[in-house]
Amino acid sequence: MAQRVVVTLFDDIDGSEATETIAFGVDGRTYEIDLNEANARELRAALEPYMAAGRKRSRSGRTYRQTEVAPDPAAVRAWAQANRMDVPARGRIPKRVYEAFAEAQ
Repeated sequence: MAQRVVVTLFDDIDGSEATETIAFGVDGRTYEIDLNEANARELRAALEPYMAAGRKRSRSGRTYRQTEVAPDPAAVRAWAQANRMDVPARGRIPKRVYEAFAEAQ
């Protein structure tokens, strides 16, 4: 005998038929809410300024942060040589050279 199961979602705000389930999190807790199209749009509009200002988290829970991009080592080396700083021709550039380069910018 075959069976057919139909799941109907109801909007958790107004009780109408829901079109989607939205997951969101606040204060370390994750929630799900079933909403119709209009209420889903309203929720997204309300959260948009906070999402735009916030940082995305990975699935592991780590926060992605924008980090400063280090200057091009070739440019730092050339600047150091032009300013008569002791810098190796190859390999790792000392931190003090990077710091001096940043101060000069």
